[in-house]
Amino acid sequence: MKTIYRSICAICAICGLMSCSKFLEEQVPQATLTQDEVKKPEYIDNVLISAYAGLVTIEDMNASFSLWNYDVRSDDAYVGGSSFSDGEPFHHLERGTGITTDAWPFNSIWDKLYKYLSRVSLSLDILASADQENATIQQRTAEMKFLRAYGHFQLKRLFKKIPFVNKLNMQEADYNNLSNTEYTNDEGWQQIINDLEEAYKVLPTTQAEKGRPTKAAAAAFLAKVYLYKAYHQDDANSNQVTSVNTEDLQKVVEYTNLSIYNGYGLEPDLHNNFRPEEQYENGKESIWSIQYSKNDGTTYGNLNFSNRLIVPCIPKVHDSGCDFYKPSHNLVSAYRTNSNGLPLLDNFADVEYTVGSNQTVDPRLFVTVGVPGAPYMFNTSYMMAESNTWSRSGGAFGYFVSLKQNVDPALTDSYLFLCDSQWASSMNRVVLRYADVLLMRAEALAQLNQTAEAIALVNQVRDRAAGMATNSIVSNYSTKYGVHYAVGKYNGSYSKDEAMKIIKMERRLELAMECERFFDLVRWGDAATVINKYYTTESQKMSFLVGSQFTANMNEYLPIPKEQMSASNGHYTQNCGQWQ
Repeated sequence: MKTIYRSICAICAICGLMSCSKFLEEQVPQATLTQDEVKKPEYIDNVLISAYAGLVTIEDMNASFSLWNYDVRSDDAYVGGSSFSDGEPFHHLERGTGITTDAWPFNSIWDKLYKYLSRVSLSLDILASADQENATIQQRTAEMKFLRAYGHFQLKRLFKKIPFVNKLNMQEADYNNLSNTEYTNDEGWQQIINDLEEAYKVLPTTQAEKGRPTKAAAAAFLAKVYLYKAYHQDDANSNQVTSVNTEDLQKVVEYTNLSIYNGYGLEPDLHNNFRPEEQYENGKESIWSIQYSKNDGTTYGNLNFSNRLIVPCIPKVHDSGCDFYKPSHNLVSAYRTNSNGLPLLDNFADVEYTVGSNQTVDPRLFVTVGVPGAPYMFNTSYMMAESNTWSRSGGAFGYFVSLKQNVDPALTDSYLFLCDSQWASSMNRVVLRYADVLLMRAEALAQLNQTAEAIALVNQVRDRAAGMATNSIVSNYSTKYGVHYAVGKYNGSYSKDEAMKIIKMERRLELAMECERFFDLVRWGDAATVINKYYTTESQKMSFLVGSQFTANMNEYLPIPKEQMSASNGHYTQNCGQWQ
């Protein structure tokens, strides 16, 4: 929806209804609208723009709505930066120790997501007072319910026990009396589902303006929330998965019916999903994306500032790169394959992968991770090396770099910009993509013991990966850098447990560094086992992880921030665990 975001520059001033963000402070109002006029379909977008704009102007590099800062708890990535004291609370998160309720990142992301939700709530209040028979009003209401679901979803998988801002015309007293235990965990997911199901009924199959959610986006989001809900965690004193609900899984199957996704499909090259050029943005795999823009009349454009800490040090280019969110050795080793081209599901981390070795790997590795011995962002002018010029920490957090959030330095001043001594880009962030739909469907089917169909869906994703060996931005790595690719299909019959093991690994390989890994581990109930095993093996390579410990029934979720507990008038309950 680049056009909607660009429209911010000409937004009308709505007296008493909304305040501009800092991003808009210098914009000159073009007109005023009365309370009655703003309800008219032709004017309603002047209000809704504020909610959409919140997706790009409220988040920041320390509280990114992609939640990359909080995925560092997984086995996919280290926090990185210059040292352990650089973003220290996040380093406590990645080690599982020293976490306190007053750490600033927790209140920061809580505060920003609720500020975003306040804009959505304002929009829904105004929409509710408009003509409910008007098709435009109905569609815009559906869009706002989708956006409300997005905010609550992000908060719920971060904090578990959250207050829901889901009623119309809430007053100060209503907010002051909100409880974060009004709903059980299961009921909380249902509140999000309710918004999305109402949106699904109304949203069109296509939208003229990219970034507005469609019926397919609502379906994909519904599938994701039902999948979280299916793994029940309703014991108030535990974060353990107590059961897997069949009815919820069947809803995942319903909303991933591939007939819903006509016109969508897998890109031939995974990298196409992570390119800023116009011909790649909002491609056939992108079901819903956060839209960023450039050259839109504002100082810097509505650029993506939320990923600016992920830019690495690049000699003579990004010398100011902050070098955070660095892929782990464990993740790189996970892309190794056996003689059949299949992942090494067990003990894959025993051997470390290096470019030029005889080991075979999945091509997705080189689209996901910048590896020494290969070019950064596929540009041979910037060959990565295990040297301090490529590591802000001098190698303390390794030399791997995340590629999915970064942009080729050759595109500086066209899609990549130096703003206030840090880097930002106009590249969209894909929130829901078709590969995820296939894998969610596969997971639900496997849990329902329909393993043959589940594995066939996994093989669709692996077919794309196999094709990348000869047709992708990294297909020439075999001849240029001595890389050996091998990607095979799964054949034969598999038990439910075997199929789930396959699907869990495939989700990791396909969605790595897209900030899903930690949340997947928690919803499966695997977090403590997987992450403590990771600490044991990874600390042999990365000394800063020595002494790390993931505490079950505590570290699965962030604590409710101390500031919020204090301001809640006793209405909030802390998550389980010995939080200080």
